[in-house]
Amino acid sequence: MIRVLIVDDQVMVREGFSVLLNAMPDIEVVGEAVDGHQAVREVALRKPDVVLMDIRMPVMNGLEATREIVAADADAKVLVLTTFDLDEYVYQALRSGASGFLLKDASAGQLAEGVRIVASGEALLAPTVTKRLISEFSRLGTPRAPAQERIGDLTERETEVLVLVAQGLSNGEIAAHLVVAESTVKTHVSRILVKLGLRDRTQAAVFAYEARLVTPGG
Repeated sequence: MIRVLIVDDQVMVREGFSVLLNAMPDIEVVGEAVDGHQAVREVALRKPDVVLMDIRMPVMNGLEATREIVAADADAKVLVLTTFDLDEYVYQALRSGASGFLLKDASAGQLAEGVRIVASGEALLAPTVTKRLISEFSRLGTPRAPAQERIGDLTERETEVLVLVAQGLSNGEIAAHLVVAESTVKTHVSRILVKLGLRDRTQAAVFAYEARLVTPGG
């Protein structure tokens, strides 16, 4: 059973998502929060697997709450809720430690599948967001030194797998591309996360952009 915490200052949004998710046999909504402060407290108390996090909220916004949850080494994966897929805060949320994003007008099926994907450790990034990430890092110009230096900790194959992860490929797709077993890809991804001290595939993608392993058109 996947445990979910819903964070949004609009009661109708919280109630709507709660009804949709509780109707799923493998998902349980264990709590709700109306702002970032309450979200941080509820994560510590409820121990959810996934946090559906709104960005614009009073008292403490979703970006700050995401940073605090990640800094506390909570096991919860943060799935950002946004009204527009090119929301200016999506990029900041991913940098803050979110595992992906979901549009608020997502269908019941998309919402449930998004929760399952993030709970399993996969990244949930739409192509438009991937393009936005690349665009943002391109605009920033110089690669971040820490990211650039840490590339040396990876083997050549691990670096290759990291690039494919950043391009949005699943383990199965990477396995087909490299002509190896999917279990081998999973092992590579796990080692990449451990070596780089990253939480999940989304953070691996962000790292790849920062280190300039992925560039516009690359």
